[in-house]
Amino acid sequence: MRIIALTVIAMIAFAANSVLARLAFATAGAEPLSYTGIRLAAGAATLAVLLALRRRNVRLGGSWSGVAALFGYAILFSIAYILLGAGTGALILFASVQIGMLGWAVYRGDRPGLIEWLGFVVAFGGLVYLLSPGVVAPNPLGALLMLVAGLCWAAYTLIGRASTSPLDDTAGNFMRSSPLAVVMIVAGALTHGVSLAAVIYAIVSGALASGLGYAVWYTALPSLSRTRAAIVQLTVPAIAGAGGVLFIGEALSPRLVIATIAIIGGVALAVISSSRRRT
Repeated sequence: MRIIALTVIAMIAFAANSVLARLAFATAGAEPLSYTGIRLAAGAATLAVLLALRRRNVRLGGSWSGVAALFGYAILFSIAYILLGAGTGALILFASVQIGMLGWAVYRGDRPGLIEWLGFVVAFGGLVYLLSPGVVAPNPLGALLMLVAGLCWAAYTLIGRASTSPLDDTAGNFMRSSPLAVVMIVAGALTHGVSLAAVIYAIVSGALASGLGYAVWYTALPSLSRTRAAIVQLTVPAIAGAGGVLFIGEALSPRLVIATIAIIGGVALAVISSSRRRT
């Protein structure tokens, strides 16, 4: 029961990042530089406190390649959410992460089976359908930026795969990004100004949805199989979409619903098939 509770909390936290970003840009007049800087700084502070509570000496883990991937994800994520709804953005982000991970695995010599390819074809088809031109199609620039943000997060995940202490390394990457975060906060404040509401959304996103969210997830992760961990993350776009409807008043178009079913269903099929093949 404890692991289930921790997993649910982590998935809500991850989805909250999308909802908070959309709230900040749609209702609080946020701009991407200061929002991203505050989010990274708040995440770094929270993770540093968590590490300090666990031990006396805080080790600066992570790597500069991890910092670059983290920063690319964070800034592109923020810019994209000026143009996209919460559910749409989360779905594009999730799909591009999975596509990036698959592409890297194939490049490194992994050969997915027929059912895995079928699952990813269905998922990719859902993404193409979502992005295809039409009255309710998402903003193309926003979609492109979110696609690249997802690939950055896929790179961040791949960089950290060999980590023996994911929380230490995540904290180290956030802390290494802090000087740049300060520069971004100052630049954003000087060029656009920063509203109190936008600051609050960014702090909550960085400290709670990111910092504490990662801590909770890494606590639950050792008790989950790789397949279960991948499958439970399929709930994030759905939770983000529900949050967009409840808190921002976004509409759920038939296109988004169909694309969500195709992408989540296709990825789930591929993940389960991959697990059975490896076993």
